[in-house]
Amino acid sequence: MRLISLVGCLLAALTGSAVAQTPPAKVLRVVPSADLTQLDPTFASIVITRIYGLMVYETLFAWDSKLDAKPQMVKDWSTAADGLGWRFTLRPGLKFHDGQPVTTADVIPSLKRWMERDVVGQKLAASVAGMEAVDPDTFEIKLSKPYPGMLFSLGSGIGQVPVIMRAKDLAGDPAKPITTAIGSGPFRFNHAARLSGALTVFDRNADYVPRDEPPDGLSGGRRVKVDRVEWRVIPDASTAVAALRAGEVDLIEQPALELLPLIMRDPNIRIQKLTDLSNQTMLRPNSLYPPFNDPRARLALAYLVNQPDIMAAGFGDAGNWTACRSYFICGGPYGTEAGAEMLKPDVAKARALMAEAGYKGETLVFPSTHEIAWIGQMAEVVADEMKRAGINVEIAWGDWGTTSGRQANRAAPDKGGWNLFATGASGPTMHSPLTNIGTNMACTGRNFPGWPCDEESERLRQAFLDADDATRPAALDALHRHLAQAEPYVVMGQYNQPVAMRANLSGFLESPVILYWNLDKN
Repeated sequence: MRLISLVGCLLAALTGSAVAQTPPAKVLRVVPSADLTQLDPTFASIVITRIYGLMVYETLFAWDSKLDAKPQMVKDWSTAADGLGWRFTLRPGLKFHDGQPVTTADVIPSLKRWMERDVVGQKLAASVAGMEAVDPDTFEIKLSKPYPGMLFSLGSGIGQVPVIMRAKDLAGDPAKPITTAIGSGPFRFNHAARLSGALTVFDRNADYVPRDEPPDGLSGGRRVKVDRVEWRVIPDASTAVAALRAGEVDLIEQPALELLPLIMRDPNIRIQKLTDLSNQTMLRPNSLYPPFNDPRARLALAYLVNQPDIMAAGFGDAGNWTACRSYFICGGPYGTEAGAEMLKPDVAKARALMAEAGYKGETLVFPSTHEIAWIGQMAEVVADEMKRAGINVEIAWGDWGTTSGRQANRAAPDKGGWNLFATGASGPTMHSPLTNIGTNMACTGRNFPGWPCDEESERLRQAFLDADDATRPAALDALHRHLAQAEPYVVMGQYNQPVAMRANLSGFLESPVILYWNLDKN
């Protein structure tokens, strides 16, 4: 009881210090998966920033629960007979949180910026010949070749999300993230209530006009049914669960899996999953610097990874995870393991490959965090396996904000950069060669941190995207066999991360990320 009362005091202190105004009628109190440190969803692909981005901003299209694209900011659209011209008209009533209307002058630079940074956007950009405004509500995209994935891409809910931002926010240095947090979405970001490392607050946007359709995944009417959403950072998993059981918080985005048996015994708590596609864990090497600029060293990691040991460390009971070496999610539409069958743990093979790659015992830097428990637990097992193969690895521990921020650092490992890190991504993110952020090996330097460059991988990925229904299976097989040797990252397994919430919540939607519209608190 003392633990619960301490949690209550903490929550009361946060509310009193940061939100000391007339209390809103209905507040949804959430323990987020991590603290929000990045306010630009086109700059960073981390999950907590994507969730925030979809609350504060909107996209032209949006994926439903089946990952099919539906119109969101768009009212109607048309396509030229040759497939090279697309015209889009915005729906009425779109306003930024400062009261200014959303126009095509905001849409076009937002899309251009997204196409520069995101794995899905970059593939679309390769077919775009130009974009131009017809009037404030209508714009056109001209293509150099047909691109059947246009609407799917514009509705992307993974990676760097194609949100529409104010043009004036995009006028600064494109290499710097945007921090204004003024979108047109159903929630307003409350800058005044923000307490770094403790509290993030979103208020219902009373001026927002939702679509008429029922909600379905990211698509449809985004009707907010609470007055405020508060993200309350509680790093200790047991403390978070105690707060949930006491009713001091309403939802935990990522409850510790080892505590699920305790949670599930409580009749006042419900467990819910986001999607039928399992999440994926990855070990990502930095391909800019030795030894992992050599594919033999990356392949060595694949021979070191013992999936059952690593997944058990991160996710406990075997019912929470599965071994799988498919880059595109076992159980998904493209879940082949072709070419990866031989990648069994083999320390001698790994040691030989590292030597062939020129590794001579240099210290390898491995940033990680205990703030997201499973990431740190997996990192410890991976580091131990590497040491048993004679690899000198040093884990650089930090909070999640510091660790995720370091991943974007291209400097040499001994100058603030890194050699490898462990992380995870959602099933919808990784399920397809188009959306998978890790298998993009384009030699542009704009891919997911790690920046592997392999022209053959990109040729095979494009062949898959260009294939028809009859030729796509063979194209997928060829791509996956090549990736199993090029090893842009090592698949460490799959896991199912549920959401835990009080039983008095309703309206939870199946989606690539957790959504806070349609959720009601009875």
